[in-house]
Amino acid sequence: MHTPHNAHVKRLLAALIILFVIGFFAKQAFQPKSFGKYGHYRADAIMEEANRPMRLMTNPSCVKCHPYEAGHQMTGLHKTISCEFCHGAYADHIKDGKKIGTLPVKRNAEITTLCLRCHNRAIEARPKQVIKTVVMPDHLRAQKVDEKHSCNQCHYVHAPLKYINHSKKIMGLI
Repeated sequence: MHTPHNAHVKRLLAALIILFVIGFFAKQAFQPKSFGKYGHYRADAIMEEANRPMRLMTNPSCVKCHPYEAGHQMTGLHKTISCEFCHGAYADHIKDGKKIGTLPVKRNAEITTLCLRCHNRAIEARPKQVIKTVVMPDHLRAQKVDEKHSCNQCHYVHAPLKYINHSKKIMGLI
């Protein structure tokens, strides 16, 4: 029984041709019809994304029902921060103009954790001149308060300097 020296090459080439043919027909069978219409992606995905229900909104969406908080937030240092950054997605709260759920309100240590997402000096990428950063619990020690205090015991979360400035005004420091 004698086999030519290149029989393994012929078998490999035949296997590759078979795989190519199977792949070609699988692509024809499974590739969406709209693939490649506008480039190397599925064109139907554009309309699917456009028709997806919106989950996030803008701060003015919250003003109608929350004017007190919005009034302070939109004039305070947090005016550029979305309400949803702290409270969650609008779609979990309002649907078709009606309240469907209550968004979580942070309390105690949760507030400090939330504040430190931006105001933590350990985040090296934060520009110090733009975002005031603190080191906890050093900040609390420097203010001579209990290290278990949460941020909202001294700061109004929607306008962080409101309570501080009010206290300074009462004490005659402003």
